[in-house]
Amino acid sequence: MKKLLDSLFTDHPQSVNETYFEHMGQALYFSFNMGVGFFVCLCHAFIPGAFEKTGSQMVTKLYDRMVQNRMRNQSKQDVAMDTAEINNAS
Repeated sequence: MKKLLDSLFTDHPQSVNETYFEHMGQALYFSFNMGVGFFVCLCHAFIPGAFEKTGSQMVTKLYDRMVQNRMRNQSKQDVAMDTAEINNAS
């Protein structure tokens, strides 16, 4: 049972070097912005003059944030690995 709960709640956040709550915050941020993006694109589909660039700007913003998070989290992982190597060498 514990293995199932770990796989549902903690394995993925750990794989991207986040806590459960950090990952929740990121996922909520993305889901909110994707919901707004859905509405913007839906409006644009029916009224082409509305939100002409907003949808693509939102996608770019979300992509950039995802890449920045990966780099930030990779840096945290690198520091942790360097610290572990120093402790093992001592």
